[in-house]
Amino acid sequence: MAEENDAPMTGANAWGQALAAVVLVGALGAGFWGLAKTSSAESEPKPATCSDAETPAPKGRHLSGAQLCEALNRSDLAALLGTPAEIAKTASGSDSSIGKIATPQAQVEFETYTVTLSATYDGLPVAGSEALLGTDARPRKTLGRPGVLYSTRTISISFRLDGQDADSGPGVPARALTVAQDAKDHGGSLDVTLWRADGVVPDDAVLLRVAEAVLPTVPGWKARG
Repeated sequence: MAEENDAPMTGANAWGQALAAVVLVGALGAGFWGLAKTSSAESEPKPATCSDAETPAPKGRHLSGAQLCEALNRSDLAALLGTPAEIAKTASGSDSSIGKIATPQAQVEFETYTVTLSATYDGLPVAGSEALLGTDARPRKTLGRPGVLYSTRTISISFRLDGQDADSGPGVPARALTVAQDAKDHGGSLDVTLWRADGVVPDDAVLLRVAEAVLPTVPGWKARG
C-alpha cells in the first residue's frame, strides 16, 4: 500500500518540479531579455545637452551663451532641419566678445548640419547693413523685424602634431540671417547661421524655418518687440 500511495505522490512531485523548472527558465529568460533591453537602451547615443550648470542671469540687457544654447538646442531642431533621425552630437554656449562688444553665442552640431545662434550688442541698426555683408546680401524682414539674409563661410582650423602653430583657412559655405533685436531696430542683432558638413550650400528655406521657430523663444524677445 505504501508503494501504491507513493507512486501518485512521486508523479506529482515530478510534474511539479518540471513545471517549476519551466517557470524558472521563463523567468530567467525574461530577466535576460530585460537586461539586454536595458543595456541596449543605455548603449544608444543620447542627444547632446547644454551645460548642466544653472543658466546665469543676463548682465543688464545682455543674453548669455547658456541662454542662447537653451533656446537653440530644442527637441525638434533636427526635424526643423529636415533630418529628424539625427541627434545632436554637441551643444554649447559661450560668452564671447569682440573688443568691448558682447557677442554671446551657442552652437548645436548634427551629422549633417551645424547651427549657431548669436547676439551682437554693437548698438548698430540692422536695416541698411546689407551693404556690409557681401554682394548677395538682401533685406529679409523676419517675424516683423528688419533682417538681412546673406552668405558667409566658416573658418577651418587644423592643428599640427609637431606642436607648431595651428593653420587656419576658409571652411565650408554657410547661410546666415541677422535680425534686429527689437522691432524698431534700435541697435544690436540676433543671428542664426547654418552650414552643412558636406560643403553644400544650405537651403534658405531650412535656415528661415529654424530662425522663425527659435528666435521667439530667446529670452526677452517679446519684451524687445
